[in-house]
Amino acid sequence: MRHPRICTIPGVVRLVRTSGAAAALAGVLVLAAMAQGPPAVPVVVATAAERVLAPVTYFAGTVISRDDARIAAEVAGRLTWVAEVGTAVKRGQLVTRLEATLIRDTLAEREATVLREQARVTFYTQEVKRLAPLVKRKIVTPSNLDQAISNRDVAKGEVAVARARVKLAKERLARTQIYAPFSGVVTERLKRVGEWAEPGEAVVHLVDSHALEVQTRVPAETLAFIKAGTVLKLTASPKNGEGHVRTIVPVGDDRSRLYELRLSLEDSAWPAGQTLRVAVPTATPRKVIAVPRDALVLRRDGVSVYRILDDDTAERVGVIPGIAEGAFIEVRNGIHAGDRVVIRGGERLRPGMKVKVLPTATKP
Repeated sequence: MRHPRICTIPGVVRLVRTSGAAAALAGVLVLAAMAQGPPAVPVVVATAAERVLAPVTYFAGTVISRDDARIAAEVAGRLTWVAEVGTAVKRGQLVTRLEATLIRDTLAEREATVLREQARVTFYTQEVKRLAPLVKRKIVTPSNLDQAISNRDVAKGEVAVARARVKLAKERLARTQIYAPFSGVVTERLKRVGEWAEPGEAVVHLVDSHALEVQTRVPAETLAFIKAGTVLKLTASPKNGEGHVRTIVPVGDDRSRLYELRLSLEDSAWPAGQTLRVAVPTATPRKVIAVPRDALVLRRDGVSVYRILDDDTAERVGVIPGIAEGAFIEVRNGIHAGDRVVIRGGERLRPGMKVKVLPTATKP
């Protein structure tokens, strides 16, 4: 029986020996990597803290102007000029003008009436002066003097009436030009040039775009937790803000049974007409253990938070969420003040995994 020949070429022998050593080294590295475990998961953490929170309910609100008026004509007439929509005007600046020809003619007529009545007063005054000595000399009867005095007094009354009519005509003439009662922007022209305007009929809509506040309506049960000066959070994507309760209207609406709140804005970044949400407290504030909302991990088996232990390993803690306010939410069990909780990167974590804590501004 013939045996297979064994190759004894030196190069081949060395190659076989080298390949065996590499395989052995690779095996050692694999075993070392397995001993070290998977790489640390990068996460961003925050610290659980004791905070004073109150449960809130969001109600719809609207940014409105405190000075919002429909400017009306004060005398009848045809419009000759109306400010354009979007025109910014100062207080006392002209916003519309009416035809004034007929009123000017009426004024001229009444001024002439004043002159006529003043002439009558002058005549009767002289008549009284002329008759007075004649009565003393018994040339004329006292009744003639009494009649002259009466005519003079009547003429003085007619002068007063005529002057009042002149003043009224001047006032009507002045009111053919309508001025802005406050600084603002013309948002609407309700009448056009050439149209006839009656007294009290709105011509332009004027809104002060700087004197702004928030209007909202809330149920009666929330009034126990708010008062004048209470700071409420405002939300209108993408911006959030705050407003101070300026006043609470103490009379509820007959239909909705809601009470009106007016909030002063910290700034005027929101325009008039902006809709937003107002966070209104519905209970007394209390101290709770709170974490950022991003720390909550929502899964089918419940809500949990990943806490980072001293050895930089992750521990999953089941929690019961409580009241929320802004970016924070109460956790009612398992988490204590000072605990480090994961707010970024928790979706890749499993209990017991090593983590690498990144700076807060870093996204893992």
